[in-house]
Amino acid sequence: MVASLSLPRILRIGRGAVGELGDVITGLGLSRPLLVTDAFLTGTGAADRLMAALTDAGLQPRLFAGTVPDPTTDSLGAGLAVLRDHEADSVIGFGGGSPMDTAKALGLLAVQGGKMRDYKAPHANPGPALPVIAVPTTAGSGSEATQFTIITDSATDEKMLCSGPAFLPVAAVVDFELTLSMPPRLTADTGVDALTHAVEAYVSRKANPFSDGLALNAISTIGRHLRRLYADGEDIEAREAMMLAATQAGIAFSNSSVALVHGMSRPIGAHFHVAHGLSNAMLFPAVTAFSVRAAESRYADCARAFGAATDGDGDALAAEKLVAALRTLCQDLEVPTPQTHGIGKDEWFRLAPVMAEQALASGSPANNPVVPTADEIEDLYAQIYA
Repeated sequence: MVASLSLPRILRIGRGAVGELGDVITGLGLSRPLLVTDAFLTGTGAADRLMAALTDAGLQPRLFAGTVPDPTTDSLGAGLAVLRDHEADSVIGFGGGSPMDTAKALGLLAVQGGKMRDYKAPHANPGPALPVIAVPTTAGSGSEATQFTIITDSATDEKMLCSGPAFLPVAAVVDFELTLSMPPRLTADTGVDALTHAVEAYVSRKANPFSDGLALNAISTIGRHLRRLYADGEDIEAREAMMLAATQAGIAFSNSSVALVHGMSRPIGAHFHVAHGLSNAMLFPAVTAFSVRAAESRYADCARAFGAATDGDGDALAAEKLVAALRTLCQDLEVPTPQTHGIGKDEWFRLAPVMAEQALASGSPANNPVVPTADEIEDLYAQIYA
């Protein structure tokens, strides 16, 4: 099998990397970036500091801070208007997954026009698009290194997966110092998100030797550092390790694929406005238990990398230990169920058939070791509710 691999052209990774953002943009021959971020990073002053640094580097930046959590088609309109008014030649996604996903969508729409629904999976999007430079401030989504964006259709509440090289950032600037103020809940949710990316990339039907190595390394790193960081947000070594692992996991799944957890997670986020990493965490143990029978050796490798099993454990036992370890991890990180998160039972079960169909339509479940039916997906939604 020939693996088709895509990575950002430029990766700057490490403490202080954000200070090189101006040089990266100038080196790409660009001068009029639109900085896409959210109200939180504007409120902390981080966006203004980055704008000042870009201006000092001789660039002509413009700020758009209208990104919303789980960006919607409606939220893109204002950003597109600002981008066109500025005559931007590039887009900087500064923040978590939502600002980066917004930046990717704006980069495509600015050049190609139309509606985001025109570009959802299974449609492939090779481009053209404005160049995107990604600057993550959370250690989880991996969006800085992926050829995917997720946009919710405001009319239908469908969380649309859009994929292709058009959405791959041309450059990523990954500086763990930007994550130092993350609170414990966000640290946990984004950390489990990165772990899900790595495990799904490794067990995916599209896995390949290139993605495998990155996935296993990310799993190992997260296994050693996530609990530490949840307990002590000022653990600098753990912050740096988790930031690198999130990027590695992002590269892994971008060049392999995610699977059933993500397929089921997106509709939860769309209909109930649950943060993406948290909805992944709600699903992760149950979906893994459902899937292990079809890829025991692959899940066993994940268990050993995570530290849940030893080399002396057979594959079946190691895979079992991974499921148990994920359940314990979610308990230790205080991951709520949909019920304890405040989602009503009647509404959850009423929407389960719709969510199951939307999960299948995204294409991600087709990459799972066990390809589920709609009824099996509904059953999994039922299992995780309480």
